[in-house]
Amino acid sequence: MPVFITYASYSSEAVQAMVANPQDRTGPVSALLEKAGGKLISFYVTTGSNDVVVISEVPDGTDAVAIGMAVASTGAVSKIETVRAWSAEEFVSVAAKAATLTGAYTPPTG
Repeated sequence: MPVFITYASYSSEAVQAMVANPQDRTGPVSALLEKAGGKLISFYVTTGSNDVVVISEVPDGTDAVAIGMAVASTGAVSKIETVRAWSAEEFVSVAAKAATLTGAYTPPTG
């Protein structure tokens, strides 16, 4: 299954709720991914521009986007971004495909 990395920041309401009732959010995130046919690989609370980093496997990109939308719809996050990740070994085939396409695109001219 494809791997996705999701970066998110909690809304102020979610932060207030977690301060009032500290809790590990790994279980709810894992349950959501399983409901979408995926699996949680890692869940981290981070510092910096994002509060959370989730590494997961889900069947495809539409599932990853739908999961992000479902979470965003609750108001628990103020921003969310999901990106597709490839292992270095997997990415070799992506680069090979790019090689077959080289020269097929004509850039705009001025």
